[in-house]
Amino acid sequence: MQIDIDATDRLLLRALQDNARLTTGELAQLAGMSQSPCWRRIKRLEDAGLIAGYAARLDRRAMGYGVMAFVTIGIDSQDEGHSLEFERAVRDIPEVVMCHGISGPEDFMLVVVARDLDAYSLLMQQKLRRLPGVNVMRTCFSMQEIRGLDGLPVPG
Repeated sequence: MQIDIDATDRLLLRALQDNARLTTGELAQLAGMSQSPCWRRIKRLEDAGLIAGYAARLDRRAMGYGVMAFVTIGIDSQDEGHSLEFERAVRDIPEVVMCHGISGPEDFMLVVVARDLDAYSLLMQQKLRRLPGVNVMRTCFSMQEIRGLDGLPVPG
């Protein structure tokens, strides 16, 4: 559902994206409104799908994942059946934290985390190379995270 958002909606979206633990009372105060209308606005944004959920961002290094890799994968066939089989299988690998179908010479881009290079090597050999239809796989390692996915720009 597409909805029009105003300056107050944008303020609420930015605030929640920065800190999803803010209470409705704190958000209402920030927006200069009372709690009930603020709650209704947030509910409207949730119902429209602009707010897809609430989650804690975990620090990968503090969780013991010292390696982040970007893996491009080409599969044997791009027909729907082969692609769906690959997509189902990749969802079962917890170290794959993102997977996108992409344009270009390969078909998929994965963002993968591992404890260290040895753990990545095992993951690659035992799981990634065994995904259905894989015929090409290239890995680039993140040497320095300049900016991660901390949030989306809120237009306006």
